[in-house]
Amino acid sequence: MVSFTYTAADEEKSRGVRRMKAFAASLLGFVAVVYALATWAESADAGAWAGYVAAAAEAGMVGALADWFAVTALFRRPLGLPIPHTAIIPTKKDQLGASLGTFVGENFLSADVVRGRLRGFAIARRLGVWLADPAHADRVTSELAAALRGALTVLRDSDVQAIVGEAITRRAEAADVGPPLGKTLSRMVSDGAHRRAVDLVCARAHDWLVTHGDSVMEAVEGGAPGWTPRFVDRRVGERVYKELLRFVTEMRDMPGHPARGAIDRFLTDFAADLQGDTDTRARVERLKSELLARPEIQDVIASAWSSVRALILAAAEDDRSQLRRRARASLISLGTRLSKDERLQAKVEGWAEDAAAYVVTTYRAEITSLITDTIAGWDATQTSRKIEANIGRDLQFIRINGTVVGALAGLLIYTVSHALGG
Repeated sequence: MVSFTYTAADEEKSRGVRRMKAFAASLLGFVAVVYALATWAESADAGAWAGYVAAAAEAGMVGALADWFAVTALFRRPLGLPIPHTAIIPTKKDQLGASLGTFVGENFLSADVVRGRLRGFAIARRLGVWLADPAHADRVTSELAAALRGALTVLRDSDVQAIVGEAITRRAEAADVGPPLGKTLSRMVSDGAHRRAVDLVCARAHDWLVTHGDSVMEAVEGGAPGWTPRFVDRRVGERVYKELLRFVTEMRDMPGHPARGAIDRFLTDFAADLQGDTDTRARVERLKSELLARPEIQDVIASAWSSVRALILAAAEDDRSQLRRRARASLISLGTRLSKDERLQAKVEGWAEDAAAYVVTTYRAEITSLITDTIAGWDATQTSRKIEANIGRDLQFIRINGTVVGALAGLLIYTVSHALGG
């Protein structure tokens, strides 16, 4: 059971209830005294007026007592007596909660009611006007950035890396990379984009040969037969080095060099084989599988999440980052469109109505059970005290009105009966 905590406002309301109870009881005591005096005056032949006053006071007492009983029976048993159908709130709390939940579900959580209320709010237009304000767009952007940072903080890097790595690997294994690579390579050769790579390789090869000429000649000499004289080996090494350097220099300096044309033809043929030759595509697939299986490649794939996460966090924390500036501009643009475009407004409001209607119709029982379960969990005595503190003062006016109306009714009945009787 859940006990309520009484606040200062509740205590003030309880004091007000006690004051009104005292006033209603005083009024009952007053009419009782009047009744006693009027009855004494009537028996002492004080005059006809005494009968009228006694009848009014008597009816006032009856009305006051009846209404006292009715009001008290809501919260407790009058005089502690086990009278049936009293202490209604403590004993019928759960039934009242179930009835309230049913009432809310039938009258507030229906699709037609929700659609009608949302349609009257003009949500899309109001949201558009609100978002179009740069200050509001800044606020939403900041909240979204904070939510994004929170989500990235909660996520464990190891879990995300495993998911990302598995997704990339599965996607790469399922894709046939030969045709796309062939198309890309063919387009590069047609556009001459590969020539920059050839230029770079030739320039680096030339520089390396210039710097490591001795290494080239030693390699040639080391591969010569053992029976050849040493000076012959050196001359052959020097000759090979000079021819190799001349060849690389000509390739570097001559765009129309035959070797460059051979490279163009090789790349063109290789691009075609990647797209149409079964053996070449199968070799590329095997090479792809071998590369994906290597630990180094898997580490690179897994580390992609860390790089992306760092970029997103940096962009989310920087007020002047492109991410936040683009998000802010998009929100303002969306708000402007929503505030002016009636077709877009109708579409957004339709989405909102459909979503709300789906929620209330699908989860009506869960929503109403929140009411019934919550009330069922309340302590009966505390619930009664809480309700009495909030509405008890108004209920005491029933007792006061019962006293006054009862007295007037008694006076009227007594007057009519005497008028008809005599």
